[in-house]
Amino acid sequence: MNPKMNPFLNPFELLQKVRQQAPVVHHVTNWVTIYDCAQIVKTLGASPVMAHAPEEVAEMTRLASALVLNIGTLTVEMIGAMKLAAAAANQKGIPVILDVCGAGATAFRDRMIFELLDQVKINVLKGNASEIARVSGLDVRARGVDAAEVAADLAELAQTLAAHRQVTVAITGAVDVVADGRGICRVRNGDARMTGVVGTGCMAASVIGAFAAVEPDHRRAAAAALCCYGIAGELAARGTCGPASFKAALFDCLHNLDQATVEGLQRLEG
Repeated sequence: MNPKMNPFLNPFELLQKVRQQAPVVHHVTNWVTIYDCAQIVKTLGASPVMAHAPEEVAEMTRLASALVLNIGTLTVEMIGAMKLAAAAANQKGIPVILDVCGAGATAFRDRMIFELLDQVKINVLKGNASEIARVSGLDVRARGVDAAEVAADLAELAQTLAAHRQVTVAITGAVDVVADGRGICRVRNGDARMTGVVGTGCMAASVIGAFAAVEPDHRRAAAAALCCYGIAGELAARGTCGPASFKAALFDCLHNLDQATVEGLQRLEG
């Protein structure tokens, strides 16, 4: 075992829980990456479902152990479905993960994010540095769904937003930062090639959803999820020559993660 490993975080323990419990993770998500989000959840050993129709979205949520919302391909109708799903999740007491994909790109997108945050309970708020900065109230304008430059201290930003909104905040980047009202974790796993594949950010939210489905401490769940996902990215980068082969290898490496690999490669502080 890695002598620096924090037994509270123990990513492999939570990965094993996902594999053993096979939780249902419901998504109301980005149409661009919906297949990839379903596949990454399936790769973990969990069960994905993607139901967007307002006529069934609450009923489907009541069958799930976690709900993942992603505003990447946003419409008014989709936000309505998200509110119905999140209300059902809140009533059942299961975690809601919100990926604020593209926050800061348009006024409409920002307004819909704040409607969700104000009207339903979000448990984990996930985004890149500029997305989270925008949700925190900074004047940041994103380039579509790609991260823009943020001068603020990300750890302080995450902790302040977590305390203000009573959520766990996960900022993804070269170093992932996960904070809640009690503490902060940093995840230094991952590979730069992950940024060259469409959908890796959306998939990260789905991985967090699967881990949060089996672990009530959402800071622990999010940090462990990003650690395992990042390790799979590092392994996938070995011997692949481009984005297509890397993406295929990412699924395979995540599926095949074992205890020795996770404990040997994890770079998780917190």
